[in-house]
Amino acid sequence: MKLHDDIHNYYEKLVVEHIVRRKLDKIYDEDVMADFCCTVLNQLPSRYIRYDVDMEFYLPQPERVKMEQAVECAIDFAISQIAKKEQFQV
Repeated sequence: MKLHDDIHNYYEKLVVEHIVRRKLDKIYDEDVMADFCCTVLNQLPSRYIRYDVDMEFYLPQPERVKMEQAVECAIDFAISQIAKKEQFQV
C-alpha cells in the first residue's frame, strides 16, 4: 500500500472545486494559492477516503451541505488573511 496513492482527504477535492468556481486561481499566483490552500484546509476537519465515488454515494445530503458551507467559510477566512497580509506589505 502506498498511503499517498491509496487515500486522500475528501476536503481537498471540495476546496479545489470551490476555488475553481470562485476563480480564485485566476486572481492569485501559484505561491499565494499554495499558502491559501494550506490556510483553508487547516480550518477544516480531515475526512480521509479511498474513493470519491464512495463518499458521494454514501454521504447524506445534509452532511454534504454542511461540508460545503464549512469550505466556503474557510475560503472566506483565507481570503481575509491574504487581504491582511497584502495590507502590511504595501
